[in-house]
Amino acid sequence: MISKSPIRVFAPAVDSARRRIRTLSMVNAGHLPGRTLQREKAVFKYWAVVIITGGQGYYQVDEGEVQPVRAGSWFCLYPGSEFNYGPDEGGYWDEYYFTVEGSRLEEWLRDWLFPDGKVQPVVVDEMLIQRMEGLFRLIDSGAPDNLDRAVLQLEMFLYELVSLKEGHAAGNREQFALRIIEDLGHSLDTSITAVAAAAKHHISVSTLRRIIHEYTGYPFNEFIHRLKVAEARNILLNTELSVKEIAEHLGYHDMFYFSRIFKRITGVAPREYRNRVGP
Repeated sequence: MISKSPIRVFAPAVDSARRRIRTLSMVNAGHLPGRTLQREKAVFKYWAVVIITGGQGYYQVDEGEVQPVRAGSWFCLYPGSEFNYGPDEGGYWDEYYFTVEGSRLEEWLRDWLFPDGKVQPVVVDEMLIQRMEGLFRLIDSGAPDNLDRAVLQLEMFLYELVSLKEGHAAGNREQFALRIIEDLGHSLDTSITAVAAAAKHHISVSTLRRIIHEYTGYPFNEFIHRLKVAEARNILLNTELSVKEIAEHLGYHDMFYFSRIFKRITGVAPREYRNRVGP
């Protein structure tokens, strides 16, 4: 291990009679930052999902194709196959893993999980990390109710990972697009740039612009202006803030530029809008 962060391994031991969810249980889970260990011809008794959040390496199932693994990847380990996997020689990766057992797995594998021995992409961001850390907190508590909550939350977490796979194109592209649009709507007090927004969601600027245009009908910059103008209209009607203060609050350093944008979109200047529509 080359990371300064601690290795964490969670192996809950709770009497199954005290749990309400009997068809699915958490065997173990952990975080292995800076992992350097490679596994060869590994076999497993339980089913597990592995999420890689840093570094890079490889993954191979039953002597098949050796697939590259990079930060922002996830893959499965399961009984009945042989696995070679780990960081590249001389390198490392940061790994989160969750291991489960129970009859509920049969439904997962039959209806939506479809482990096909392929490395899958995932967006690694603060939201993803916090969801996994939240699972750790539930598991580490050792309380039967929290272990039930943990496996149910893991089920939802995995379902969302699967739904974001490229093969589930239409519905999942829409989910990803809505996530970006929602995030932009929560960033109206900053000078939002396409470069920063694209980097945050781990996509190229051209992909970001295409997504915004496809799902809103507007180019990126125009969509941002319209979001900010919609917020400005709300502020004008519900506060006594001056136009200059509203412009600054929304990331416009030039009040006159903001006023021109506002009038172009609404048909009236900010002060006129407040006087016409307000009480």
